[in-house]
Amino acid sequence: MPTSTTSPDVSGPAPSAADWLGRGYADDHNATAASDTLLINEQSRLLETQGRRIIKFGFGQSPFPVFAPAVETLAEHAADKAYLPVQGMAELRESVAAFHRHMDGTDWRAERVLIAPGSKLLLFALMKALPRAEVLIPAPAWVSYVPQAKLAGQPAVRLETSFDSRWLVTPAQLDRHCREHGPGLRLLILNAPGNPTGLSYAPEMQRELAAVAKRHGVLVLSDEIYGPLDHRGEHRPFARDYPEGTLTTSGLSKWCGAGGWRLGVMNVPEALGDELLTRLLGIASETWSSVTSPVQAAAITAYSVTLALEMYLDAQRQWLSMIGQWCAQRLEATGIRTHAPDGGFYLFPDFGAYREALRARGITTSAELTAALLEEAGIALLPGSAFGCEPTQLTARLAYVDFDGAALLVRPCPDDPEAAMAAPELATVRHGIEAMLVWLSTV
Repeated sequence: MPTSTTSPDVSGPAPSAADWLGRGYADDHNATAASDTLLINEQSRLLETQGRRIIKFGFGQSPFPVFAPAVETLAEHAADKAYLPVQGMAELRESVAAFHRHMDGTDWRAERVLIAPGSKLLLFALMKALPRAEVLIPAPAWVSYVPQAKLAGQPAVRLETSFDSRWLVTPAQLDRHCREHGPGLRLLILNAPGNPTGLSYAPEMQRELAAVAKRHGVLVLSDEIYGPLDHRGEHRPFARDYPEGTLTTSGLSKWCGAGGWRLGVMNVPEALGDELLTRLLGIASETWSSVTSPVQAAAITAYSVTLALEMYLDAQRQWLSMIGQWCAQRLEATGIRTHAPDGGFYLFPDFGAYREALRARGITTSAELTAALLEEAGIALLPGSAFGCEPTQLTARLAYVDFDGAALLVRPCPDDPEAAMAAPELATVRHGIEAMLVWLSTV
């Protein structure tokens, strides 16, 4: 019979459950911290309760109201209480597939669509469903990709990007990595328009990247949650260039303003076979079971392409484009390198031009920079280090969403950014950008 190598301590009381837990934590180096994007929102709220005025450029929540017809459907189905199919209601999956065929020109099929309580869970479920795979994640990238890979037991590798590459993984970079590290299953996670950058691939560069992924057998997870908010309405899904190897996720949180409804969608291409979809459904059945019934009913309305939906999306795109262009121009004019956004509602400014002045203040990292901006100027940004950048790289994510989106939706958007920014609803955004520039001028 095997015997324990550790003799029990009989001189005192037996350890409690809390004691054992503490000992386990001391030896466990796989703890997952809370999401930086959620923490900055809570921190901003706390400062506001203390009487501080905070410009909330940190948390990336849509400022626009939920699509009104979907809200009406939600109310009509508030009493629905049945458990629904794990994969999602058949009618909803049909609506989702038709929506993406119409919007993106991709071949989504209802039988290959999976509905979940937010795309975040779908991303994790995919990593968990795969056999051991190297997960390639750009730096910068959304804060949850690396922790999710860690939770799923998959090795995560950062692919460093730069301002000059528009914070995008290049075809040559992916090809070089695959050649240097040899064959094996890899999952490349892409996000366009991007969080934290607001940037997308140009069509030719995307085609080249897709060709490299195909050549090396790289699986691609294309997180296109901001796709319908491409400012020109010209989002190009990655699956259009690599349909056989691209899984696509999206959901209601950004383009439909319904983050708190928690509804995400995934398309699993038929070319990847049935085993992966079966595994995903197995994970779903043992974890979230199904998305809440009223929200699925409302999502059928949200995903039904109508003139009202097209107008709703177009109004958001116009305003977000004008605001993003104005903010980027103001930052660029003062030496803060900033790419104008292609979609969504983020900028990723580089404060490197102020490095020496900031160093004189004892500020040498992006986290120190954003902490000083919050404390001294009342401006909440997220540091580039939260998105995987080197701590000394003086970058930050700016979410230009601190405005009344409901009021803007009923106001025609001028063609000129200066005229658009004169809208009274955008006073807080204007003040936040100018206050940040004033603060930088004093360092």
